Amino acid sequence: MSAIINTDARLQFERDNRASSDLELEPITSEDEDYESAPPEYEISTYPADFTLEVLYLKWKAGDILIPIFQRSFVWKQVQASKLIESFLVGLPVPAVFLYSERKSQNFFVIDGQQRLKSIFYFLEGFFGEELQGQRRVFRLTGISAESRFSGKTFDELRDEDKKRLKNSVLRAFIVQQLDPGDDTSMYHIFERLNTGGTLLTNQEIRNCVYHGSFIEFITRLNKEQSWRDILGKEILDTHKRDVELLIRFFSMRDISAYEKPMKDFLSRYMTKNKNPSKEALNNSEQIFLKTCSQIVGALGKKPFHIRAGLNAAVFDAVMVAFSNHIDVVPEDIKERYERLIVNKEFDDNTRQSTTDVDTVRKRFEKANTILFG
Repeated sequence: MSAIINTDARLQFERDNRASSDLELEPITSEDEDYESAPPEYEISTYPADFTLEVLYLKWKAGDILIPIFQRSFVWKQVQASKLIESFLVGLPVPAVFLYSERKSQNFFVIDGQQRLKSIFYFLEGFFGEELQGQRRVFRLTGISAESRFSGKTFDELRDEDKKRLKNSVLRAFIVQQLDPGDDTSMYHIFERLNTGGTLLTNQEIRNCVYHGSFIEFITRLNKEQSWRDILGKEILDTHKRDVELLIRFFSMRDISAYEKPMKDFLSRYMTKNKNPSKEALNNSEQIFLKTCSQIVGALGKKPFHIRAGLNAAVFDAVMVAFSNHIDVVPEDIKERYERLIVNKEFDDNTRQSTTDVDTVRKRFEKANTILFG
């Protein structure tokens, strides 16, 4: 079946901005519908809090305020940041920020407002931006009126009363906390809606921001493995993280009994639970993944899941998981078995339509397991 025409803005943005080196995924209507699915119902608590800039800075230095680490983390120019600081100094209003209060750690995760917050933190530190080649640029207020007594000044060069005025200035924050269900997945949907800006983020780019931890670092490393790139048929990393998303799909669906639709939120829940796993768990996952990829490439060759037009994600997850559960007992005739699988009428149907429905997922996983290893 062909992909739906009236696609979500982020999905259309991704397609319009594909690089020639990006993954070619077979268009499946059900996958597109899942990708743009509406969020579930949540019980959310939202309340305002007025923090002084000094308190926010101290919380950030203590690690109590977490700002997403990804390639577009800070894009403001020094003039923009300077005008924000001047607004506080002269008493002009500044838009509120949104902070998500994580249930377990009680840390604040910035879901909207990182440009404002980092501008404040950088000025109080005295340097603009992060260290580059061992050096940091001194943060002087630029681009404001030359007649202003603040023009060209660093924080340390301000009058004592101006320093106190700035540190005591208030920035309103809206604190968001998920009450039910207890999985913090609403943070993904809030970030999706508040922090897209002019450059829209894909589902996995948002997950990388929201669930950043040792698991993301682990997955990022595995994404460069040669046997994995052979399966994908692309040497260059996907610009929209679709290769990373497939990796998450593989690991999460190894426990098929836990799967619930939509796939979009299932992957997010998995990353929530596995944000910072133990070294033992990561080592075990790495061994399973590498052996699975090696067995598949050795038995089926490169690009084995490009069945019709591009990589079929439904064929991919069923076969990859089946292999991972039988990596030490692969039959000698596995290639012939795979050829029988992909022409099997029931399996074919379950990889073309309704591919994220619970019943369809379980049927194709069962069929792959039976034909390949039964």
